[in-house]
Amino acid sequence: MNTPAAVSYPPDLALTLLRDMLRIRLMEERAAELYGEGKIRGFLHLYIGEEAVAVGALHALAADDAIVATYREHGHALIQGVSMNSIMAEMFGRQEGCSHGRGGSMHLFDARTRFFGGNAIVAGGLPLAVGLALAEQMQKGSRISACFFGEGAMAEGAFHESMNLAALWQLPVLFCCENNLYAMGTALARSQSQTDLCAKAAAYRVAASAVDGMDVVAVHDATRDAVAHVRSGQGPYFLELQTYRFRAHSMFDPELYRDKVEVEQWKQRDPIQTYRARLRAQGVLDEPGFLAIEAGVRQEVEEAVVYAEAGALEPIEQLCSDVYATQVQP
Repeated sequence: MNTPAAVSYPPDLALTLLRDMLRIRLMEERAAELYGEGKIRGFLHLYIGEEAVAVGALHALAADDAIVATYREHGHALIQGVSMNSIMAEMFGRQEGCSHGRGGSMHLFDARTRFFGGNAIVAGGLPLAVGLALAEQMQKGSRISACFFGEGAMAEGAFHESMNLAALWQLPVLFCCENNLYAMGTALARSQSQTDLCAKAAAYRVAASAVDGMDVVAVHDATRDAVAHVRSGQGPYFLELQTYRFRAHSMFDPELYRDKVEVEQWKQRDPIQTYRARLRAQGVLDEPGFLAIEAGVRQEVEEAVVYAEAGALEPIEQLCSDVYATQVQP
């Protein structure tokens, strides 16, 4: 493995990247505990191991760019500016959640921060991102839409339709493929004949590059370049972010399809610990400094749990509000 390049960012940005990866990691570890306690129910898909992707990419985007994600979206929502309180309350099913308790873990949404989901359908976010980009182009705006999706989505028709239209109309879309090697329990090579994902993008004449998704610096730099390409009017861009989830697909997954040795090997590349070591080696961070960051994040997480537990469940009388149609009684 190549020796990672020096972190050349200003100290504030360098430490913010570390802190934000920790925010995702510790929030999700706490969510897993709460799930075991029965306080969070339904589906829960954890992002643990993939934090460098969301943090590196989103810090290279503008605050008013549109973000569309998958059902493994807690980290994206958090870094885009959705409060941890609001995210935790949503997972608890409380009215104070960002989707008022109706969406749960897979359907986080917050128009204020331009975080447009959370989507439970594989590849479901891709057409939405293209639509947002088309609207921006028609209004002659400068914002772009960034769509995060797994490599499994590239086997869906929606991926190909979205790539084709984005390229045909030269839309301002950044396609971010989080390639964690397994679509649920199916390895990439078992489901797709072409495993060079950038080649698929090239088939639509979309500029593409592959990035080490376990390296927050590599992700940030590559995304910054891709964003410049899109924002300058050169059309869409495809990033393959090669990453790995340390936990099972979801809390219901017995995880019988991966070798434990493989998982442990990937854990040696933990994006938080490797980045922390780089900062220490460069004198940007010392152990007391790291412990202070960690303590602050743990406090934020516990305050979010308190907030969620104090929240209210939706009254039965409101269950038909915001529903497109109700059954008409004869």
